[in-house]
Amino acid sequence: MKRVAVLSLLTALPAVAGQMPDTPPVFPAQDPALVEMGWLLFYDPILSGNKEVACATCHHPKFGTSDGLSLGIGDGGIGLGTARVADPDNPPEQRIPRNAPAVFNLGAAEFASMFHDGRLEAKPDEPDGIRTPLGQEMVHGFSGVLSAQSMFPVLSGDEMAGHYSENEISQAVRQGFLTGEDGAWALISARVRAIPEYAQGFEKVTGGAPAQFTDISDALAAFMAFEWQADNSPFDRHLRGEEPLTGAALDGANLFYGKAGCATCHSGWFQTDHDFHAIAMPQIGPGKAARFERHARDTGRMRVTGRAEDAYAFRTPSLRNVTETAPYGHAGAYASLEDVVRHHLDPIAALNSYSLDQARLPDLPVDDLRIMRDPREVAAIAEANQLAPISLSDAEVAAILAFLGSLTDPASIAGRLGVPDTVPSGLPVPQ
Repeated sequence: MKRVAVLSLLTALPAVAGQMPDTPPVFPAQDPALVEMGWLLFYDPILSGNKEVACATCHHPKFGTSDGLSLGIGDGGIGLGTARVADPDNPPEQRIPRNAPAVFNLGAAEFASMFHDGRLEAKPDEPDGIRTPLGQEMVHGFSGVLSAQSMFPVLSGDEMAGHYSENEISQAVRQGFLTGEDGAWALISARVRAIPEYAQGFEKVTGGAPAQFTDISDALAAFMAFEWQADNSPFDRHLRGEEPLTGAALDGANLFYGKAGCATCHSGWFQTDHDFHAIAMPQIGPGKAARFERHARDTGRMRVTGRAEDAYAFRTPSLRNVTETAPYGHAGAYASLEDVVRHHLDPIAALNSYSLDQARLPDLPVDDLRIMRDPREVAAIAEANQLAPISLSDAEVAAILAFLGSLTDPASIAGRLGVPDTVPSGLPVPQ
């Protein structure tokens, strides 16, 4: 649809039409054979060190393609979603440091950075046009950033690799063998190739060549791009001129794109500017630190760029299906959508009054409030805040929540293929 045609459909919101999205998203076509391989692998624990955690363990359609937890349990957990608990025989060392983000619309061409801090992103001057945490050590041949990002959770001991040295994958990671013949990715690829159904399926895709990890990651990316395309919400239909918003949702849209200023960051068709902002979000859990570091802070984008002005800045999340993707924030500090909306009204006041009761955490013998009990740490988060306070009435907040509800595409939440009954490895499927 041409831009001028889209703009002509926005007359239902005349006061704010100039701020409304006017460029429809582009979704590249996906290879059905690659999608099928990715579908099975996404739900197959074969990719994890102990063969107990699948991608779907933390990104499940039952929980809005997340896990329903503020900070989840990957390796060392039993159960799924909000029922997941620590395995008493092999408990995790800590919570996963950041909230598991939803994966809706990541196949759209505009999504050029991944993870809360954007540490993996499209960069034309980098090899393969992608900057990753591995720098020059990164292997080549990915289909794009969505493919490349899938290579990193399998290297995390907390997420998928497992505790140090308890399996061949975690041992390779501990020794620093990530790429190359004896690297963790090569070991995982060999596991997959050893399963006839995968080997034969990939040979059809690769023209007979044995599957490498870039083939596996390409398949995962193709599946996610195909499965969770969310572009048929009431808001989408409004933009296409098929079914205009009315009532509270329309009032909320006017506030969102007008007085409330939400669209300053939550812009574009999918309500994200793909940029990084510091909004004084509470920091709970272990923080983002290397194993040799003893702090529990998470400085966000600054860990990637090294720039002081990026301290405590995190990527603007897309708001598609946001009613289904709680908890919210890089650390999942808020389990309530209303609470996180109200945080935006006065971030520093919300930071200073934060209670862990607002989160959703499985029981673990860990200290989740180390940062929030330290006045200096809280002050540093507050100092970086970029949002000015704004006053909205309860009725206006309710209208914004109604508009956020209009961003829900119910059909996309379950996905096009759904959850497979079985996977080629024969391992249990997260159901």
